[in-house]
Amino acid sequence: MNLPVEQRPQQMELLPVKEVEIDGIQMGVLSDGTPYLTARGLAVMCGIDNSVLIRMANNWQEERHKPRGRKISALLANQGYMGDSLYLRTRSKGVETHAYPDSVCMAILEYYAFEAEQSDSGDAIRNYRLLARSSIRTFIYNRCGYDPSNAIPAPWKNYHERILLNDQVPIGFFSVFREIADVVVHMIQASCPIDEHTVPDLSVGIAWSKHWVATGGDGNFGPRQKHPHFFPEWFPQAAVNPVEAWIYPVDALGVFRVWLYENYLPSSFPKYIQGKVRSGTFLASGAELLLGAVKREALPAPRKQ
Repeated sequence: MNLPVEQRPQQMELLPVKEVEIDGIQMGVLSDGTPYLTARGLAVMCGIDNSVLIRMANNWQEERHKPRGRKISALLANQGYMGDSLYLRTRSKGVETHAYPDSVCMAILEYYAFEAEQSDSGDAIRNYRLLARSSIRTFIYNRCGYDPSNAIPAPWKNYHERILLNDQVPIGFFSVFREIADVVVHMIQASCPIDEHTVPDLSVGIAWSKHWVATGGDGNFGPRQKHPHFFPEWFPQAAVNPVEAWIYPVDALGVFRVWLYENYLPSSFPKYIQGKVRSGTFLASGAELLLGAVKREALPAPRKQ
């Protein structure tokens, strides 16, 4: 069930799970199933310049009391929308963006189709009639290839299940699987499939194990130990559950994180991702965005006093 925007908990962070651009119309679906258009996408459908929409939305508390705003407010009420803002704040590819939910889109589109005093309302009328035959929700779902019955996408489900199965790492130790969570989340956001064929912790774990042995990790931090790791029952790897995986003394955690971002991600991770691109399981465009997203910059050296 999708709650009206004004009833959602304010601390809930909504992120795009699907984004597309078709015929210049940017649209997507948020993580709670809310379909949306961007300001530019909605402006194209209304046949107006997007700066007009942006100014109105950014000054909505004042605009809603003006003649245009009062008409749009009435149309919003007809759509069952009582929010204080015309858009939801979200993040796309690390940049804040504004998502105009479906009820807002229909109200504004109806205004520009039938109420606004503009010389050419043809685009708005055609698009309003197109959407009125079904709904903007169905329109965006279909264009984005989003199936609302599959509320949790498979990559998130796979990763969530592995997290829950392997949340008992003993005190005083850390696991590679848990420590690369941010990398895996970036992979999922970039539409890299996380499944039985894409197990990035295996690649990181092998490389870190070699580094540990080569640098005398046991002597420096204490011995690592084997610990059972479980795969979800629908993974072929589950046939040999539990798999014995290394866990490492927590005193080495800082060293691992530096190694991950200074060694593995710049040198080995691109090769791992390019293998996914060559196999056809990951788009090259997504790979480029992912490799940029996992980079970390070092702090500048402190100035000498």
